[in-house]
Amino acid sequence: MSKIEEGFMTERSVVHSTFVVERSYPVAPAKVFAAFSNPDAKRRWFVDPHDPAPSRHEMDFRIGGKEVNAGCPSDGQMHFFNAVYQDIVPDQRIVYSYELLFGETRVSVSLATIEFVAESGGTRLVMTEQGAFFDGHDTSATREHGTGELLDALGAFVNSQS
Repeated sequence: MSKIEEGFMTERSVVHSTFVVERSYPVAPAKVFAAFSNPDAKRRWFVDPHDPAPSRHEMDFRIGGKEVNAGCPSDGQMHFFNAVYQDIVPDQRIVYSYELLFGETRVSVSLATIEFVAESGGTRLVMTEQGAFFDGHDTSATREHGTGELLDALGAFVNSQS
């Protein structure tokens, strides 16, 4: 499918993808869940490693609540993470849908499910993302890599709080 834009034909595409990223942390599920649910805690680890000071972070952690995280990494273009919480079960599960924009361009829309499983005195976190990636602006592989980096930052954060 294509679109006429300023006299030029622009190809449109969508790639659907699902990936799962798992991590284990040596703290109880309640502590890992708190790192997601507490706005001050999340602000400390949920950042782009290339732009560690987001210009905007707002979070209303409740079903139907929204989260906005915006920053300007080294590419010079504002990136926006706009999420809506769809389901929350304390210490067990968070489900949210989100869009990611680079400037004014929507690059993807995803559904993310985070499960917190008590395991051997710690937590096994399982994050499943189902995404639609638009027009080649982003890829599932890039997103999976970025998600892994975020979950590693989460690990460093929860370990520093123990």
